[in-house]
Amino acid sequence: MSDRPFTYPFCYVPSPEVVEASEALIARIDASNELKEIFAEGKMMGVLITDGGVLYAFSGLAGGRASIEGFAPPIYDYTLPDGHFRIRESEISAMPAGPERKAASAELQDYLFEHYRVSNALGEEKSIKEVFALRGLVPPGGTGECAAPKLLQWAYSQGLKPLAMGEFWYGDSPRSEVRQSGSFYPSCMGKCGPLLSYMMQGLEVEPNPLDKKYSGTEPEIIFSDQDIIVVNKPAGMLSVPGRTEADSLLEWLRARFGQQTESCHRLDMDTSGVMVFARHLEAKRNIEAQFAAGEVKKSYRARLCNTGKAFKKFSEGTISLPLMLDYYDRPRQIVDFKQGKTAITDYKVDQVLPNGEVEVLFYPRTGRSHQLRVHSAHHLGLGRPIKGDKLYGDPSSDRLYLHAESICLKHPGNGEIVKFETLNKTIRL
Repeated sequence: MSDRPFTYPFCYVPSPEVVEASEALIARIDASNELKEIFAEGKMMGVLITDGGVLYAFSGLAGGRASIEGFAPPIYDYTLPDGHFRIRESEISAMPAGPERKAASAELQDYLFEHYRVSNALGEEKSIKEVFALRGLVPPGGTGECAAPKLLQWAYSQGLKPLAMGEFWYGDSPRSEVRQSGSFYPSCMGKCGPLLSYMMQGLEVEPNPLDKKYSGTEPEIIFSDQDIIVVNKPAGMLSVPGRTEADSLLEWLRARFGQQTESCHRLDMDTSGVMVFARHLEAKRNIEAQFAAGEVKKSYRARLCNTGKAFKKFSEGTISLPLMLDYYDRPRQIVDFKQGKTAITDYKVDQVLPNGEVEVLFYPRTGRSHQLRVHSAHHLGLGRPIKGDKLYGDPSSDRLYLHAESICLKHPGNGEIVKFETLNKTIRL
């Protein structure tokens, strides 16, 4: 596999070698009472395939330990009891609360990031503080503790060439993040984005799949009049222009219906299905007001992946898990019962397929970002990610198996209730 580009860690399908290595690590942990106890609380694990063998790592501390035999060591071990960090930390803890203590804590954090030194494939070396400064940023707390940078740093220090990498969860699921044992997840953007980008310099890396130009089927116009355009958006096409030069559905429509065409709501790039666009600003304001008032009714069809565990949810029900943005891992959302915004989804199980996958109909009462994806994947929701959802635990497919089947709203021109469906206009998931 040495002729393949290295894994783009922020959106990827794990290579067969990475999957095999992860399964071997899980078996090793499960066979050891000591390791099983250390990691049972839940930990992100990393696997790196190199030209000299397989390397393993865990994020942060495990059982209070920074180093465990058989795993890549920390980039900098701040846990040494006689080291400067622990000694100074103890001194700061004894200080009374106030400006002096706050300044001392900031100084110690700065010391830490200066002593986390990382390399890249070009043979260059910088501190984490310097890496983030290149982008005008200050590293967040915990930067450098994730499994991926530990793996790359250990490989470079041993003269090994990185070939493929992946990170997966092992152990109990946390209350906030979507994490299922054995599932792969992309590296975080806040802490690891700048860091891994620097550490991968000199490697041939897979292109970011989100940057690729859309080359699928053309959108289908379901309905249009002087006020609205209803479209069946294909999976893989942006709803509106994003940070890249990839084509969007709004631009496609403006080229055909005029620049006055406006978006009223969005679907994720990988989600397909029915969308309503306005042909003038008055219609846009009308439709957006309906969305804000919760008057627009939508239905979705999704296919949930087979996690190997029995699907024990009722045939229908309601999921209520409040959501908020994971600030250091945009655009991923987390469940937060204190600060999260109300997110409610009604669901109905349509069928359990012979291969163990489950087809579900969703009827969202609210419209939070990634609501259906999190409510599907979170262990307090349905406990299974939507098939093909690389953000929330299933990178097994090239597309996200989520389709907006219908939308019902008041026509902005005459006030009549109208419903648009794609049931007979698209291949079932």
